[in-house]
Amino acid sequence: ISIGALCSCATDGCSENQSSIPLAGFYSSETGESIALSELEVYGLGATGDSLLTQASETNKQVYLPFRSSSNNVAFCFHYAEYGDNTLYTDTIWFDYESMPYFASEECGAMYRYKITSTRHTDLLIDSVVVVEPEITNIDVERIKIYFTTD
Repeated sequence: ISIGALCSCATDGCSENQSSIPLAGFYSSETGESIALSELEVYGLGATGDSLLTQASETNKQVYLPFRSSSNNVAFCFHYAEYGDNTLYTDTIWFDYESMPYFASEECGAMYRYKITSTRHTDLLIDSVVVVEPEITNIDVERIKIYFTTD
């Protein structure tokens, strides 16, 4: 075996997902089954720029809820657009978390991971929020379940 055969170079670059963004799924509080919601707008509260994550014209079973590495909390509004622009028809979920810098590799560089420490929410149509796994990494897995009243 030659010494050159023992050395290797990482020339493939970074093929991993470099973002640690929590994925939340929608569920019925009555049945526990996954549900698809239409007429739902989800946006970040206090986010700069356009923070609309879902539009009322879309039907969604899940939504990505981006956290901020420069903060230890974030809030998202769930506006039920079928009732018009009236903000009375909006639920809010607050997440408290820890930001943890993480060095993935030379090719991928650094990223942030998050650990959810607590949640709270209003209860217009949101029945409960369950954090299945509090540590948010760059693995694309649903870690939050949002249960809606579907009666």
